[in-house]
Amino acid sequence: MADVPPKPQNSNETDRLRAFAKYSGLAFQMLAIIGVCAWAGIKLDEYVHNDKPWYTIGLMVFGLIAATYQVIRSLSRNE
Repeated sequence: MADVPPKPQNSNETDRLRAFAKYSGLAFQMLAIIGVCAWAGIKLDEYVHNDKPWYTIGLMVFGLIAATYQVIRSLSRNE
């Protein structure tokens, strides 16, 4: 059998930093997706001259669904 070398002592800290970077990156991705969809909906409502913000609501719901899908997809990967 091959001997497995022991992990360095700072491995736990490195793993924590990687996890922090991964999850904070997911948060910024969610923010960006929802923000761009909201901005596009506002601009589209202004362009069409809607009395009610239907495009903003629709694109924000789409952004929430897309961001949730992205998070689930990222968390289900085995990394």
